[in-house]
Amino acid sequence: MSVLYRANDALSVNPPIGVDSALSLTGSDWLWAVTAIYVVAFLGLLGFCFTAHESNRVFHYLFTIALLVGSVTYYAQASDLGWSAVSDGPGSRSLHQLFYARYINWVVSFPSVALALGLLSGISWTTIFTNIAITWLWVLTYLAAAYTPTSYKWGFFAFGTLAYVFLAMSTLNESREAAGRLGISRDYVVLAAWANLLWLLYPIAFGVSDGSGIISVTGGSIFFGVLDVLMVPVLSFGFVFLGRKWDWARLHLAVSEYRFDPHARTLSDKQARSPAEGDVPTA
Repeated sequence: MSVLYRANDALSVNPPIGVDSALSLTGSDWLWAVTAIYVVAFLGLLGFCFTAHESNRVFHYLFTIALLVGSVTYYAQASDLGWSAVSDGPGSRSLHQLFYARYINWVVSFPSVALALGLLSGISWTTIFTNIAITWLWVLTYLAAAYTPTSYKWGFFAFGTLAYVFLAMSTLNESREAAGRLGISRDYVVLAAWANLLWLLYPIAFGVSDGSGIISVTGGSIFFGVLDVLMVPVLSFGFVFLGRKWDWARLHLAVSEYRFDPHARTLSDKQARSPAEGDVPTA
């Protein structure tokens, strides 16, 4: 029976020493469940990599990495690791847990979603790289806000939220128009709207958890866990299943498993070595 059932002893092995507000056993159980979802999604998507044509795996590879990083970071949080003690405010002696591991996850997952939407829509590489940089700015300013005990944290929060507004404008307006020119507007709108609906909730989740401490550490972990599961695991399979009917060549996403066609290179070399038409060989 002990083999089939094992109690969660993470908080006993890795106790949250030195903080007044910490993750509860219920919160750790929830984070283990999220870890399991990420691991199963990672293995499932990895399996699809072997069934999809090698030229149609760009989203498989992209989200496989995001899911693997999410699995590691949620494993750390469920184990009560990947955190540091942060003051509740100026003059306060009480401390609470801040899981920086979740921000490591977002540094990978948010740009992955932005990159996936950019590739699908067909917008320029300049816009894609700009959106990726915006996601990093968003996450890093929120991390700075979480570590700032004074009211100046809300300045970082404002900059980060403004970055999201720019990201939403790009993915819902400019990218949607580009996707329409490729004839994939409906699928793009579904995926972009889902991502932006979830992204819209992250500032709220941050504001009531790491930002202000209105809800407990456990409450914040549950809130963010729900958002993260709906973001990367769900969205990744949305890309995979909707992608089965896309014209990858028209989307310019039918990348080869090689960076160049070795047969074409060989033919080009032969043509370069052959005498030009009209040349007269000398004796």
